Amino acid sequence: MRGSIKLFKAFGIAVRIHFSFLLLPLLFGYFYGLKGVVLVFFVFCCVTLHELCHSLQAKRFGVRVDQIILLPIGGIASMGSIPEKPSQEFKISIAGPLFNIVFAIILFFPFYFILGPENLFNPDIETWPQTFAYAFWINPILAIFNLLPAFPMDGGRILRSFLASKMEYVKATRIAVGFGHTFAILFGFLGIFSTPPNLILIVIAFFIYMAATQEGMQVDIRSTLKKFYVKDVLPEQFLHVSPGSLLSEVLAISLHSHQEDFPVVEQGKLVGLLTRSNIMYAIHQFGMQKQVKDIMTRDFPKLHVDDPLTKAHKMMEEWRIKAIPVVYKDQIVGVVSLEDISRVYLLMSGKR
Repeated sequence: MRGSIKLFKAFGIAVRIHFSFLLLPLLFGYFYGLKGVVLVFFVFCCVTLHELCHSLQAKRFGVRVDQIILLPIGGIASMGSIPEKPSQEFKISIAGPLFNIVFAIILFFPFYFILGPENLFNPDIETWPQTFAYAFWINPILAIFNLLPAFPMDGGRILRSFLASKMEYVKATRIAVGFGHTFAILFGFLGIFSTPPNLILIVIAFFIYMAATQEGMQVDIRSTLKKFYVKDVLPEQFLHVSPGSLLSEVLAISLHSHQEDFPVVEQGKLVGLLTRSNIMYAIHQFGMQKQVKDIMTRDFPKLHVDDPLTKAHKMMEEWRIKAIPVVYKDQIVGVVSLEDISRVYLLMSGKR
C-alpha cells in the first residue's frame, strides 16, 4: 500500500505501518503524555499479533499472504482468496479473536494481583496502574468487536463459514454481506448522531460497507467465471518484447495496440513479464532509455490455456497483478488480463 513503511518481517510476512497510523501516538501523546504513547504501542502489538494469527493459519491452507498493514482503524492482512471450504475459513477467521481471548486470560491473574481489582476494573489513562488496566481490556474488546457478525470482520466470515456448510457458498456470502451492510449503517447512524459526532465510528462504518460490498462482488464474479476457461477469453493475437528493448520502443508498441502488459521473450523462452505499472513507474523514475530487463517482473505465475478462468482470477488476487502469461506445450501463446475477465463477467451478468 502506498504511504506505508516496512517495520519488520515475520514468518515471511512483511509488517508495514501506514503513515496515518502515526497520528495515534502523536494525538495520545499530546493529550495523555507518555502513558498515551505506551497504550498505543500495546494496541499496535495486539493488532499485529491478531493479524499474524490469521495469516499463519491462512498460510497453512496454501493462501498467499504478502503483508500486514497497520492503519488507525486496525490491521489488514493482504491475503489471496480465502478458501471456500467452510472449515478452513472458520479456522482462519477464528484465529485472531482466539489469540486476543487467550492472551487476556493469560494476563488476567497477574494483572489482578499486581494492579489490584480497584485499578483493573476501573481502566483509565490518569495513572499508570489504570493505564495498564486499559491496555489489558484492549484484547477482550478487540475479540468482541471482531466477532460481531458484520462481514468482512472475523465474525462475518465465521457466519459465512457456518451458513456455507448448510447452503450454497454464494447465498451464504450474500447473507453475510447483508449483515455487514446492516451493521455499517448502524455504526454510521451512531457515529453521525453522537454528541459530538464520532468520526472514527463513521470511518469504520464506511470501511465495513465498502469491504462487504467488494467481497460480495468478488464471490459473484467467481461464481460467474466457473463456466469459462482461459482459452475462451485469450486474445487471438498478442505482442511480446525482448529483454534488450528500450522503454521508448515498448511505449510506441503500447500506443499502437490495445495490449498493456507484455511477456518478455528471449530465444523463444519466457523470461519475464512487463506490466503496465512497471512501464509507468520506470518512465517516471528512469526515463525512456531504460531496458526492459532492468524493470521486468521475474517472479510471476503462468496459466495454461485449459485452466479454468476462476484459477486466473484467483491467481491475480493472490499475486496482486492484472495480467498473467498463458502457455501451451511450454510455448507462450498470449496474455490474459483482468480486463478480459471483467468483460466476461459484465457480459454474463447482463444476461441474468
